[in-house]
Amino acid sequence: MLHTNLSINEKGNLSFAGVDTAELANEYKTPLYVLDEERIREKCRAYINSMKKYFGESAQALYASKALSFKEIYRIVKDEGMSVDVVSGGEIYTAKEAGFPMERVYFHGNNKTDDEIEFAMDCGVGYFMADCREELLAISRIAGEKGITQKIIMRLTPGIDTHTYEAVRTGQVDSKFGTAIETGQAIKMIEFALSLPNISLDGFHCHVGSQVFDGETFCQSAEIMIDFIALVKKELGYEAKTLNLGGGFGVRYIESDPHLDIEKTIEEISVYVKNKCASAGVTMPRILMEPGRSIVADAGLTLYSVGSVKTITGYKSYVAIDGGMGDNPRYALYGSLYSALIANKADKEASFKCTIAGKCCESGDLIAEDIMLQECEKGDILAVLTTGAYNFSMASNYNRIPRLPIVILKDGKSRIGVKRETYEDIVRNDM
Repeated sequence: MLHTNLSINEKGNLSFAGVDTAELANEYKTPLYVLDEERIREKCRAYINSMKKYFGESAQALYASKALSFKEIYRIVKDEGMSVDVVSGGEIYTAKEAGFPMERVYFHGNNKTDDEIEFAMDCGVGYFMADCREELLAISRIAGEKGITQKIIMRLTPGIDTHTYEAVRTGQVDSKFGTAIETGQAIKMIEFALSLPNISLDGFHCHVGSQVFDGETFCQSAEIMIDFIALVKKELGYEAKTLNLGGGFGVRYIESDPHLDIEKTIEEISVYVKNKCASAGVTMPRILMEPGRSIVADAGLTLYSVGSVKTITGYKSYVAIDGGMGDNPRYALYGSLYSALIANKADKEASFKCTIAGKCCESGDLIAEDIMLQECEKGDILAVLTTGAYNFSMASNYNRIPRLPIVILKDGKSRIGVKRETYEDIVRNDM
């Protein structure tokens, strides 16, 4: 099957992390997010161990928590020894409430508000990934008011195009993130950062995009970043202590997607980085990377109940489910592809070509088009695979539909990670 934590049990039902998904749907009702905790832990260890093995003990793997942010995920990655990157005051608050050590938090974002900057400092956030001149001025001012020196890492754009979805490209010259190296603006930004009080510049950061399945893209960005480190050393006398190469490792959503060997890829990147640092005449900096999607995506799936099957003679068939773009907006946003099957008929042939339609009052509320499923009817359970990343975190209350719960699986047992929203929750802040 698509992932090793999926199988078909003796009842012919889909099993996920050793648990019958049809039984989960019956116990917790649908729609429902399900997470495989051990899968998450395995991925954390793969990144931590590979980075330390090939980059040395100072290297760190940061979980990019925008992919999936709720209290229990921070507890899990804390247990595994990861640091985290966050992109908002809300993610900082969630991590803090979960007991995550704030000195291991790296705060991203292209337009942090002054309130968020102050809140992050009050919480003791370790590093700011600084994006622009205005932010540098705000960090310097607020840190001075608080009598602290704030560590920062400057976000730069290396001018790399990953040839992935346009909406998730972040490394090209005209990205909204960071400061471009190619235009000469980056070195001026570094000079400005070094001139400011109450700031300690630790190094540089880049991120080129998502769904990257090879080390070559990271090597290309590392080449540009290390050349920039050498240039700054020569021109400004400052040598970066840290280089954050970002995240973006790919995951398999459909059978044609490639497999990613985490250790082999990190080894490839490390060889290139070490050789490049030597040839550029710079000390190899502490290396950081920020996997997010690749840690949680295939650790998750979503279960729905089929409400109707509608065939428009001579045109197409729709399978309507009790969720949709409110819990998974990625198809509507990006045209993202998914694998799916009827969980309680997983041993049957997938011979029915159809479109999976959500329940929102919106023509674009679709999960997949022209997908092959098992023949199904009202009451069957549909499983959409690889939904651990950017589903819960991007969910909304569109049409005033309550957001889904998260059930976590471990050692064959299940527990609630996030409760299902109620109608009362939806109107809680209404006046």
